[in-house]
Formats: sequence, structure tokens, C-alpha cells
Amino acid sequence: MKRLLCMALLSAAAAHAAPLEWRGISLSSAEWGEKLPFPGVYGKDYVYPSVASTAYYQSRGMNLMRVGFRWERLQPALMGELDAAELARLREFVDGTTARGLHVLLDPHNYAAYKEVHIGRPEVPYAAFADFWRRLALQFKDNPRVQFGLVNEPRNMPTETWAQAAQAAVDAIRKTGATNLITLPGNGYTGAWSWFESTWYGTPNAEVMGRVRDPLEHMVYEVHQYFDKDGSGTHAECVSPEIGAERLKRFTAWLRQNKRRALLAELGGGANAVCEQAVRGALQHLQDNADVWTGWLWWAGGPTWGDYFLSLEPNTDGRDKPQMRWLAPFLPVRP
Repeated sequence: MKRLLCMALLSAAAAHAAPLEWRGISLSSAEWGEKLPFPGVYGKDYVYPSVASTAYYQSRGMNLMRVGFRWERLQPALMGELDAAELARLREFVDGTTARGLHVLLDPHNYAAYKEVHIGRPEVPYAAFADFWRRLALQFKDNPRVQFGLVNEPRNMPTETWAQAAQAAVDAIRKTGATNLITLPGNGYTGAWSWFESTWYGTPNAEVMGRVRDPLEHMVYEVHQYFDKDGSGTHAECVSPEIGAERLKRFTAWLRQNKRRALLAELGGGANAVCEQAVRGALQHLQDNADVWTGWLWWAGGPTWGDYFLSLEPNTDGRDKPQMRWLAPFLPVRP
């Protein structure tokens, strides 16, 4: 009974606060097939989400769609031209979705690597990453509803190396004249809870990532956070009802201390009561700290997930997944 009362009070508190600026979902499918003979066959190994599919999320009050894709498909040779067919697929989704009034966060879903070679190695120099972002920025800089996510979850590299690569990309974007919002992830899978970690991915993000600067100051940190035992988002069970807020608090304090802001670009939990409370607690924490948090994105949606336990795609009969109900108090009230 106490638990139900607490959940009701939490929902009521959220409902009386204005939603955060960004609420949305990561649409995953165009980055798939990287383990098959690459680049794969479009329509078989990978697809882009349809513009029409975004109407469902928009109807629920979401306004930001993060779309994953592969750097190697879009730019088959480093420092080379963008592939016309792949760019057309990306542009069809971006242009159609933004025409609906939604925003799109571009997500090269590459873990700071090109064909599994990490940026900063001789084979993939900083200049190659900067060149990729220069070309991509030139394609979309005239659309203010497009946001630039530098890369998904950097890993397996020194944090200092990633920061230098990120700075090169930011500089290249701004030299094109683009004023679009940039989202900057940290090293080590950019976990909010591991922002201060010093034992497994190198120098902590907290010590390094503040060095990356945007001359326009139109950049936010991008962090991801799950609530299962290892923070990977691969288990349907969450650690505790309170874990959502607990794993965000220290990073929130760091943002405030450093006068920076962030987007929680991946969160999720399995369809059970503990995860429901953990997710609601996390979203309430973001809302309570709206001075440093710009919004959140659920992981994941997209046309090819099937019965994946984190998929928010509606059921075949159009019914919402259980997790959509959890998000409702943190979305604009529908008429």
C-alpha cells in the first residue's frame, strides 16, 4: 500500500512540473548488421526507421528522435565522399521527421571506431573523424531541428584520446558555420554512474571531458544510464526502486559545479515493478534538476526489435508497451 501511495505521489509531482525540453527515444535499426559481411544489404541486414513510425511517439508527447547509423556505410572511405545512397536514406528520415515538427539527434553508432579501429590510431587519425563531421554538418547545418551526437559510447581508448578527437570534431562542425546543438559523450560507454570511475577505462571523464569546448557554447554532455546490476541495460531486472536517482546524483552535482548541462540519451528498464520505480525516480530526478538536465531518451524503438524487453514500439494491435505508461507523467498532457 505504501509503495502504491509513493508511486501516486511521484506521478502527481511530475504532472505538476513542466516537462523537460527534450523527451524522446533512440530509434535503432540503421546501425545493425555490422557483424555480417559489411556493409550488408539494405532492407535485409539493416533498415532506417520510417518517418511514419515517428507519429506514434509524437502523439505520446515525445519531440526528439535519436537515429543510429554506421559511419562506415555513410563514408565508405576515410576522408572520402559520403555515399549517395546511404545519405539519401538518412536524409529521407531526417527531412521527413523534422518536417513533422520533431527534432532528430544524429547518432553515428560506432563506439569511436571506424571498422573497429579506434579514432586516434594511425589508421583512423583525428583528422578523419573531423572530416566526417565536417561533411555531415554541411549536409544538415541549415536544419535547426537537427542535433549532432558526436558518436555512440566511446570505449577501449584513453579518455584523453577521446577528448582530443571530440574537440577536433566540434571545431570542424563549427568551421562549417553550423550552429546546431552538439551532444558530447564521455569515455567508457559514457555512463553517468561511471563519470568518476578510475579503475577500468582510464582517466575519469570528470577530469578530462570538461576540457572540450564549443566556441558557441551550444553543446551538452550526453550520458547513458541503466539500472540493472552492471549498468549495461542487458538485464530485465533493476537493482532497487531507488537506483534510478542514486546513479545520477553525483553526475548531477558535477554538472552544477562545472556549470554544464546534459542529456540522458539512453535509459530503460524491464517491464516490472522495481524497474518502473527506478525509471520514474530517475526521470523525477532529472525534472527536479532541470537547471542542468535538458531531457531524456528511452532505449529503444525501431522496426526490427521484435519482443526485445526494452522496445517501446507499440504492440501489433496498437497498444502501448507497459513502459510507456511510466513515461506519461513526464510527457506533455495529451488533449
